[in-house]
Amino acid sequence: MSTQAPTFTQPLPSVVALEGSAAKFEKHISSPVPEVSWFRDGQVLSAAALPGIQISFSDGRAVLRIPAVTAAHSGRFSVRATNGAGQATSTAELLVTAEMAPPNFIQRLQSSAVRQGSQVRLDVRVTGIPTPVVKFYREGAEIQSSADFKILQEGDLYSLLIAEAFPEDSGTYSVTATNSSGRATSTAELLVQGEEAVPTKKAKTIVSTTQMTTAQTRAQRVRCTNK
Repeated sequence: MSTQAPTFTQPLPSVVALEGSAAKFEKHISSPVPEVSWFRDGQVLSAAALPGIQISFSDGRAVLRIPAVTAAHSGRFSVRATNGAGQATSTAELLVTAEMAPPNFIQRLQSSAVRQGSQVRLDVRVTGIPTPVVKFYREGAEIQSSADFKILQEGDLYSLLIAEAFPEDSGTYSVTATNSSGRATSTAELLVQGEEAVPTKKAKTIVSTTQMTTAQTRAQRVRCTNK
């Protein structure tokens, strides 16, 4: 079987972190398992080059974590995946700030109605310093990524993707965004309409012109006989 070049399912998201807090870059990389390298401003990263960083690659997920960031950590971070068929690179920014800001939805959930079997995507955009932790819920129960429900992130855009919606997926959906400065929530309704049965049409009795004429003649004869 031929080897395919590695690919990224999504771009590496940028991170805004509060000075002294942890910052993490995380990326899913398609199989086959490649060699993974991290760079900061074009320079190869290692524990020796940037003390305190933690680099790991497991189950197709590459992670770079800095336990306590300082202003000196700000810059452009890149992850490169390489195998025998080629390579892929994704780059994002790390901004370290001393300011804090509570989560704020700049794009909120929108209520919608869809047909059964449709693909549904619920999007929000949220900002905050440090970067908020975002979670999706249905009827108060947290949604975890699975084959049926996928949670995606690209920068400040967070999405819940329902591959194929059914009437039982209808309900109240909410998103919470939480950081050390506060918490924000956005809520919307999803209605999934099932297949409607086609109503049975009542059969119509069609009377021809000839039949009407015959009936009228018979009625006239009856009236004449009764006179």
